Amino acid sequence: MRDEEEFVAFAQGARARLRRTAYLMCGDWERASDHVQEALIRVYVAWPRLERAGREHAYARRAVVSVVLDHARRRSSSEVVREADAERPAPGDFAELVTARAALMEALADLPPRQRACVVLRYFEDLSVADTAAALGCSQGTVKSQTARALDTLRSTFDHSPLGELSPGGGSW
Repeated sequence: MRDEEEFVAFAQGARARLRRTAYLMCGDWERASDHVQEALIRVYVAWPRLERAGREHAYARRAVVSVVLDHARRRSSSEVVREADAERPAPGDFAELVTARAALMEALADLPPRQRACVVLRYFEDLSVADTAAALGCSQGTVKSQTARALDTLRSTFDHSPLGELSPGGGSW
C-alpha cells in the first residue's frame, strides 16, 4: 500500500538537493528539474517496496543519476537552445564567483558522463566510494579510476587557467 502523504513529504524535502545534483551533472537548471521529475516518478513507482530507513534518499539519488546518464546516452534531442532572458536582472556583481563557477561547470560538462557522475557524487554530494559505486551500479574500482581520470582532466584544465586552483566549498554550487 502506498502512503501518498509520506511520499509527498519526501519529494518536497528531497527535490532541491536532487535538483542540485542533476544540475551539476547536466549544467542546465530546467533540464535538471525535468530529470528530477522523472526520477521522482521512478521513486513513486517503487515507493511501496522501498525500505525507508534512510534508503529512500539513496534510491532517489541513484534514480536521478540514472535519468541524467540515460539522457546523455540519447543521440538526439528535440530541445532548442535559446538566448538567456535579458529581462532578468542579475542579483549582484559577483563577476569573479560567476567566472569561476562558469569555468567549473564548463569543465564538468566536458567530462564524459560517467566521470562527471563520479565527481559530482564524491565531491559535491560527499558520498563514499562504496556509496558512489552503489549509486552508479558499478564496482568501487571503477569509481576510483573514473574519479582519478576526471580529477586529472580537471587539474590539467585549471593548471593553465587564469583562475588558478578552484576549491569546492566557497559557495553554494
